Amino acid sequence: MFTEERFNIILQELKVKGIVSVTDLVKLLDASESTIRRDLNTLDSEGLLKKIHGGAIAIGESTSKHDYKVNVRQSLNVDEKSEIAKHAAALIEDGDILYLDAGTTTEILIDFIEANEIIVVTNGIVHAKKLLERGFKTFIVGGEVKAITEAIVGSTVVEDLKKYNFSKGFFGVNGVSNESGYTTPDVNEAMVKAQAMKMCRESYVLADQSKLEKVSFITFGAIADSTLITTKIDNNISYDTNVIEVVKND
Repeated sequence: MFTEERFNIILQELKVKGIVSVTDLVKLLDASESTIRRDLNTLDSEGLLKKIHGGAIAIGESTSKHDYKVNVRQSLNVDEKSEIAKHAAALIEDGDILYLDAGTTTEILIDFIEANEIIVVTNGIVHAKKLLERGFKTFIVGGEVKAITEAIVGSTVVEDLKKYNFSKGFFGVNGVSNESGYTTPDVNEAMVKAQAMKMCRESYVLADQSKLEKVSFITFGAIADSTLITTKIDNNISYDTNVIEVVKND
């Protein structure tokens, strides 16, 4: 396949999906990973897309209306998410009653939990399975399963959450900004996140750099409501909340 053909297909995928991963493009275009990365670098330098770790997003995606499939999100910014998850997991202590929000970074967090005597409530299908495999006492809320994110959502989940009192909660996010707070594309997921956050004594939002200064469709929490855990923030950006900056290992 000629280079220009690959460029056109990549840009068409971005137009439809808003985000693409290197892994998916390798399969779609039957090209090597090095070729795809070179293509993304070229298109980024020409201002036709924005390259991120593990893939690319469409220009103009600072306001996101999209949710992306779990397998796509799992392949993006993996190293950064792992560092954030590791730091978040270190905050968990024996005796904690946790809420664990659906999301790829919160899923990775499970691998790093060192505490033993904890109780975890989650709305993530994958999360519940991993928690059980780790031997943690696990509760899963009841409601509609959203296929694209494998999260349990809806009004029944919101009602279910009102009976819990969490010592700590860990949340995924699609966008972070001072003005709009913590945002997500889906109304039903926003309702669940907002209610769970209200029930937490301490809440933490885990966000890699691709989420910073982005605004998605629905706000589920004000910026000051939670501690933000992320990698190093640019010097020209500050947030009106407690921020934990995680140093990435090279």
